[in-house]
Amino acid sequence: MSNGTLLVATVGQAVIRSADDGQTWHRLGLGQAIEFDAITRSLSLSPANPEVIYAGTDVGLCVSHDVGGHWARVESPFNGQTVWKVAVDPQDPQRIFVGTGAPSRAVLWRSLDGGASWYRVPVEIPEFCEGVSKPRLLAFAYDPTDRDQVWFGLEEGGLFHSRDGGESFTRVDDRLLWDYNSDVHNIVVLPNHGRKVIVVVCVNAVYRSLDEGRTWSGIIGKEAFGLYYLRVLNAPAGSEDTLYLSISDGTPGTTSKVLVSQDAAESWEVLPLPQQPNSCVWAMAFNPADPRQMLAGTKYGHLFTSVNGGQGWQKQWREFSEIADVLWTPAVAQIKSGHQSVIKHK
Repeated sequence: MSNGTLLVATVGQAVIRSADDGQTWHRLGLGQAIEFDAITRSLSLSPANPEVIYAGTDVGLCVSHDVGGHWARVESPFNGQTVWKVAVDPQDPQRIFVGTGAPSRAVLWRSLDGGASWYRVPVEIPEFCEGVSKPRLLAFAYDPTDRDQVWFGLEEGGLFHSRDGGESFTRVDDRLLWDYNSDVHNIVVLPNHGRKVIVVVCVNAVYRSLDEGRTWSGIIGKEAFGLYYLRVLNAPAGSEDTLYLSISDGTPGTTSKVLVSQDAAESWEVLPLPQQPNSCVWAMAFNPADPRQMLAGTKYGHLFTSVNGGQGWQKQWREFSEIADVLWTPAVAQIKSGHQSVIKHK
């Protein structure tokens, strides 16, 4: 019995899927809004229907209603631009935020009607930055305790907070403690049993705030873990205090570690991987139907799965082109092989 569908967003091979727990992998068919050798940067699941998946691509925002089998472009003002982040509200499938980025201009867009219309959020985003030339909008977080509060961050260009549902934002990264605080990779808001914690990963540090971003504490990756480059921060849906972090010796890096915190980023434990990853762990995801089932993909194509919350991992036999994002949906795709898209694992 399948545990759902695994989707891997790649830079150069579009979205590759498995509906049999990784035994076979399938690329996209022809004649779709996404070419089978497209760049895909971000995946997001509709909370109302696990068959509906959004993808941020090099042609704009695309949507599938059959677990990634067929894709259509969502008509928008950012058609033809590169979408680096798509985030569907876990509590409202009609509310979607989309962030564009390099080579396109970085802009934040919001829809309140499932993508039928779009609002360009009036926020000042720099056109160029020091580290990556043009910024890309990588990080977005909904506050599960307050739908009016949302967060986003840029690589590079700052950390932004909204208290009016995304109508407007205030830039707050100058409150963070150390250098490179405008280089934001991920944001998670945890309810933490009534003591809400905002956790932000910058390129070199992990920050936490207990007062909605007014003040921050943190740790520097190199001092805490011996590796300086912090990348992924993610938590299972509905998590109160558990979240996962990846750290590396750089980008793309030559190795990586996955860590878990059970206390809302106060302390961290390194998880055991079966072999050294070939580069930085770039993406992590959880099965909403069973958050102990996890995916972790490295920038240079290793994919690891866990069925026990990261306490044990299996490296998938298939290796991929550059991995940009991963997603695990409980919906089982009906996949038909086409034009030699399937290679079975012997």
